[in-house]
Amino acid sequence: MKVGWCGIGNMGVPMIKNLMKAGFTVTAWNRTRQKAEALQQETGTGLADTPAQLVAENDFIITMLSDDAAVTEVFTGADGILSADSGRDVLMIDMSTVSPETSQKLAALCAGKGLGYMDAPVSGSVKPAEDAQLIIMAGGKKADFEKAQPLFNAMGKQSILLGDTGAGNKAKLAINLFLAIVVQGFTESVLFAQQNGIDTATFLDIVNNGAVGSGITKLKSAAILNDNYKAAFALKHLAKDLRLAGEQGMHLPAGSAVLNTYQQAVDGFGDEDMIAIIKQLAKM
Repeated sequence: MKVGWCGIGNMGVPMIKNLMKAGFTVTAWNRTRQKAEALQQETGTGLADTPAQLVAENDFIITMLSDDAAVTEVFTGADGILSADSGRDVLMIDMSTVSPETSQKLAALCAGKGLGYMDAPVSGSVKPAEDAQLIIMAGGKKADFEKAQPLFNAMGKQSILLGDTGAGNKAKLAINLFLAIVVQGFTESVLFAQQNGIDTATFLDIVNNGAVGSGITKLKSAAILNDNYKAAFALKHLAKDLRLAGEQGMHLPAGSAVLNTYQQAVDGFGDEDMIAIIKQLAKM
């Protein structure tokens, strides 16, 4: 089966590589063409000049983009997906983190063109993407989910159909709300320990070997110790996800607090990894 891919970012590259390992033919489009050309040189992917071109040549089109505006533009822009007229049964799978309303709008537009649509955002950042250990949360029709299953199996360790269009988006926003709360709680405890004279490496060892340790604390401990905030999941994207959760009615105490902190951190640390929230907290 042939897959068209829009969006070659930190997550897109390893996900494309895993699809190709599983035997899929992948043709990629990226707004910055140099990234697509570099990927072609490394992996042998095809290149598309526009998102519309992908519709005529592929069985599936996956979008993995930064936000609602970017996804909407790829679908509805002058050379976007919906400008094509393929006459073929093509399934659109948006794996970006966007609002449920955006997915519902795009699904309706796709249906008007005879195209299928699913939202299928993922839980996991670059390392799980590299290891094909993502969890994929899908919203849409059961038949489309079953059709997409071989792709999901190539990229993740688990895929779940949660309900109608937008259900995957809602689950992803809930997961990222939890992530933000955990990361802020973790970094606040590190700062409190430092302020009270506890060695950081020793404290992180206590955390990671105790009941409160988790995959995320273990994954991010090295970043704190090495003062390395290169983005695996950029802080600005988590702030965006918290904003979307707020727009969905999230007004609980811890969630509202982390939303405020991450929004404040975007200007100074938005392009760094989410664990750079420790820098914002240190300022406070």
